Amino acid sequence: MRFLLVEDNADLAASVAERLRLDGHGVDRAATLAETRDCLAAASYDLILLDISLPDGDGRDFLAAERRAGRDTPIIVMTARAAVVDRVDVLDLGADDYVTKPFDFAELEARCRAVLRRRGVALQTVQQFAGLIFNPLNATVRVGDELRELRNRELRLLEILMAAPGRIFSKNQICDRLFSYAESVTDNAIEVYVGRLRRKLDGSGARIETVRGIGYRLTAP
Repeated sequence: MRFLLVEDNADLAASVAERLRLDGHGVDRAATLAETRDCLAAASYDLILLDISLPDGDGRDFLAAERRAGRDTPIIVMTARAAVVDRVDVLDLGADDYVTKPFDFAELEARCRAVLRRRGVALQTVQQFAGLIFNPLNATVRVGDELRELRNRELRLLEILMAAPGRIFSKNQICDRLFSYAESVTDNAIEVYVGRLRRKLDGSGARIETVRGIGYRLTAP
């Protein structure tokens, strides 16, 4: 998944981004509403984590504008305001959820998973394709009687391919989902993750096909 983290507290933003990246997500950071709009103009995101008090405006105004424009990217508001009226306010404006600062990282991760499940962004609990059984919740693939564990970015890569078997995903599309702007990524890095995942799928009827000059797709010969 690719997340946009809108938070002007540099230390908090760095900690949240690091935790999400450890889970294998790509995370872009914005410290202002202007930077947020720039990010949204350049990329698409599976989830936005939105602070309320920002140097150039109120995150609630941004939230309301997004919903008025018909944009439905899931948004979780991060706020220090714990009063019921404040929580009701952001939910009524269109937030999918909120988390009150200071928060535990485990709670934030759980809320992200819950929002993505409700909005249909996350994959089903278990998926099957061409003899493999993929469980993203415990990061495993079962091939026959053998259970194989996936590393974080192997998991995210398989999520991308399993979402649309037969569809070709370019290296740029894969890179956008696996990495953030802050990470320096080469074509070779994508090839390495594809190679690792191919080995995890060995023995099943599924294979990752290279479409020369275009990208990759999951197929069943």
